[in-house]
Amino acid sequence: MKESPFTDQQIAAATAEFPTPFYLYHGPMIAKRVRAVQKAFSWNKGFREYFAVKALPTPAVLSLLRAEGCGVDCASLTELLLARQCGFSGDDIMFTSNNTPAQDYHLARDLGTIVNLDSIEMVDFLAQTTGIPETICVRYAPDIETGSENAIMGESQESKFGMTRPQIFDALASLRDLGA
Repeated sequence: MKESPFTDQQIAAATAEFPTPFYLYHGPMIAKRVRAVQKAFSWNKGFREYFAVKALPTPAVLSLLRAEGCGVDCASLTELLLARQCGFSGDDIMFTSNNTPAQDYHLARDLGTIVNLDSIEMVDFLAQTTGIPETICVRYAPDIETGSENAIMGESQESKFGMTRPQIFDALASLRDLGA
């Protein structure tokens, strides 16, 4: 079992001050882990970590991640608003969403986010909704084609996220023709 970064006295003080349940985060440990990820990928000059806001929508933690050079990956209007409130803007924000309402894409466009399309069907919807930005991403799901399974994600052929290899090429051709 890992050791807590907090002393017994710190935990006792927190439980005396705050009603339970509560979460207690250790900023220096989070920063240390972020730096370890950045170091592990330092061989890739353009690497940037985009933290999934849905995993921990806590302003203090998101602000700490911003200070460490991370971007955020948002999946909803609420997450976009939270990211903006925490000081993220432009290409600090990746917008990866599915079954996305038009208003979410409008805010993403207003914030200058990097849009990351989850399915080929979203190409036409985005084009009709806000237009296609010059820079855009598409999500690739390689396991869908192979039918492989992994212990974390489960049965890949049931995945609703990402595109197959042929869909990627079709989506990229369409996006190029639409101005990306």
